[in-house]
Amino acid sequence: MRPSFQCRMINGPFDDPGLLVNLTFRKQALLFDLGDLSALAPNDLLKVQRIFITHTHVDHFIGFDRILRLLLGRGKRLHLYGPHGFLANVAGKLAGYTWNLVQNYDEALVIAATEIDADRRTTRVFDCSTGFIPSEAQVAAACGDVVHQEPALQVRYATLDHQIPCLAYRLQERFHVNILKAELDALGLAVGPWIATFKALLFEGADPATEVSVPLTKQSPRTFALGALSEKIARITRGQKIAYVTDAVFSRSNEEKIVALAQDADLLFIEASFLDSERTIAEAKYHLTARQAGLIARKARVQQMSIFHHSPRYTGMAHVLEAEARSAFLRGI
Repeated sequence: MRPSFQCRMINGPFDDPGLLVNLTFRKQALLFDLGDLSALAPNDLLKVQRIFITHTHVDHFIGFDRILRLLLGRGKRLHLYGPHGFLANVAGKLAGYTWNLVQNYDEALVIAATEIDADRRTTRVFDCSTGFIPSEAQVAAACGDVVHQEPALQVRYATLDHQIPCLAYRLQERFHVNILKAELDALGLAVGPWIATFKALLFEGADPATEVSVPLTKQSPRTFALGALSEKIARITRGQKIAYVTDAVFSRSNEEKIVALAQDADLLFIEASFLDSERTIAEAKYHLTARQAGLIARKARVQQMSIFHHSPRYTGMAHVLEAEARSAFLRGI
């Protein structure tokens, strides 16, 4: 099975946090956090349409300038999401530059930024053609813990305590459509863009009688009913689930929220800033230790765990943090 989400940590475990998720069957990507982006090629960033920010400490938001610089002059709509106070931070970033020549761009970058509160979502639009003057706020009632949803996937969040609100995220595929190549060959069906259309119809819950035009390898296209075609060439399996957690003190409330968010995830990316022997320092700085990260991953029953965001005091000791987290994850100690 080829996964729908191809995940890549942007930097090493001692550098700025950030996760790039390529959507395998589309020319799109998602970003979680905006730390230093210099490790990403422009082509990586040009595929990004939505960015989910945990909080706006500098190591999680400094990359805003790079993506802004790259996308200026492009007709692109970029969606950003962040915690309480996020809109003021975005507006402040944009207000730090002079925009008197933006009328020279043939196309305008548009940034739609959404601030996430427990009871509401507040969005302002910043359009390059107006010098990024923020639009009137658009306020909508919260739809539970869902931040973004489309037919094939959704992103949920939990608000954690980092002495300020800090968001953790879960990206989940509704279900996975496995195309059976042997069955395609047996029916003489050619691989092509029609497969994306076929999958989209399944995710949208289209009527099984919906007609799908499919090119044949040696003949004119043939029409199939969606339901019958699905039975022949596809197998529906559980969708992927990815969780991203960083910058949170180890408390009962935070632990419960992370476990609920990451429950049964295929992969949990979780910070491990300190060794457990220095958990007093970790608590004072509102971060997790490697052991705490491993215990949370174990309690959430995730399949795989990847730790990051190590304190520079452990430079050259990443293997020690990894061993501590792995011991807690596998053996609960």
